[in-house]
Amino acid sequence: MTQSLVEMRGITMRFPGVTALDGVDFESRAGEVHAVVGENGAGKSTLMKILAGVYQPDCGEIVLRGQPVRISSPHEAQLLGISIIYQELNLLPDLTVAENVFLGREPRGKFGLIDSRALELGAREVLHRLGVDIDPRQRLGRLSVAQQQMVEIAKALSLNAQIVIMDEPSAALGGRDLDKLFEVIAALKKNNVAVIYISHRLAEVFQVADRVTVFKDGKVVGTHTVSEIDRPSLVRMMIGRTLSETFPPRGKQVGEEILRVEGLRCGDKLTRASLSVRRGEIVGIAGLVGSGRTELAQAIFGARRIDGGEVRIRGQKVSFDSPRDGLHHKLGFLTEDRNLEGLVMGLSVRENAALPSLDRRQHFGFVDSNAEGKVVAEMTENLRVRTPSLGQEVENLSGGTRQKVVLAKWLISGAELLIFDEPTRGIDVGAKAEIWQLMRDLANQGKAILMISSEIPEIVGISDRIVVMHRGCMVGELAGETATEEKVMMLATYGESHGE
Repeated sequence: MTQSLVEMRGITMRFPGVTALDGVDFESRAGEVHAVVGENGAGKSTLMKILAGVYQPDCGEIVLRGQPVRISSPHEAQLLGISIIYQELNLLPDLTVAENVFLGREPRGKFGLIDSRALELGAREVLHRLGVDIDPRQRLGRLSVAQQQMVEIAKALSLNAQIVIMDEPSAALGGRDLDKLFEVIAALKKNNVAVIYISHRLAEVFQVADRVTVFKDGKVVGTHTVSEIDRPSLVRMMIGRTLSETFPPRGKQVGEEILRVEGLRCGDKLTRASLSVRRGEIVGIAGLVGSGRTELAQAIFGARRIDGGEVRIRGQKVSFDSPRDGLHHKLGFLTEDRNLEGLVMGLSVRENAALPSLDRRQHFGFVDSNAEGKVVAEMTENLRVRTPSLGQEVENLSGGTRQKVVLAKWLISGAELLIFDEPTRGIDVGAKAEIWQLMRDLANQGKAILMISSEIPEIVGISDRIVVMHRGCMVGELAGETATEEKVMMLATYGESHGE
């Protein structure tokens, strides 16, 4: 058994009106990846913030390297070798990579001036230890999200961190970027660093973790060696039922055709795409990163220029020059990045939900606030949006609740075809089940739904039909009730037509 670096014993944390943690025990070992999973509000992030010095527990103790410690601030946590990497990266885009890595700890030369050469060499050395090829002189804002994340990890290593907490590190990653993250984590393990990995993506837990601890309602449900537990058991521990039980029954009534796409082309990203969606059905689009799925959705909605082919809405050939045209034809697009493209983070639930349909409630340039409040209140109630009030800013809501607000704005606009791009990304398992049920309810009410997802179980579990893309082309179609993850992956990986 590897050495225990930190033990948290009997940790209790109360906020007004709620007990966030109730007598929690947790341990992390050197050279181990310990995954932490649970629904939003289960207490996992609160526990990690206590370890990182952000919160002070009401009771309990922390034992670090065999000695009891009191971590009173994030700075003290860093001095003790504990570093946390949040989902929202804590970096300065206008500074260089090296300046970000050593921010506040810059090496000094004569007269107290920053030693630029030592700064660059230090950053280059720590990046090399991670196996990351990034120029330390590069301005951070010019890097991809994945590269910025590597800089954040390098910053932690430069602090000689022996415990690295990663909070949803893969939320914005896919494909090769995700592989690189796993390579970096493997490098940390080799350096005998303890990695605590918080994630909603259960597949990653089985890829990267040695042990997993499940949180529910502020308590630890259990800790298991990953090799000794399977995914259904893990989900059951989190929400009390298996993943298959969270998917609603497939629809029975299919109505008129709302969308037909024939031979669509957009640059080199989309070379041949054809599909149809009818009222009452959910059509899933599967494919690997770079297969053209998002480009297809953007083209249908009018957010990407079409070079060839045609789009028909309710049998009528249409030509969209902008998303406004898509909105006019009663299309709604729930984008992959709901925070950046789907919501205005500084605005309230009410303001976000009302945005696409403002013109319907304006008179002489003034918004009818009573009508707006009524329509938003009714829709958010129907969608079971959990918010203290409609005036709550969306940035203070969970990922699942934010997604419901995005859905609310398109339903208020009157959308009849809803395009969901990664509908449950960054959302916990329980909230995922709610989103899936909402999608099925909407389909049963006569909406047409086109869904893009990188989660193969999600595609197979909820779709009535599955269209698979490979390198910008449609390569096969599968019936939802007979589709399997293996069939979908074969098509997505090799582009071979194994469809029925």
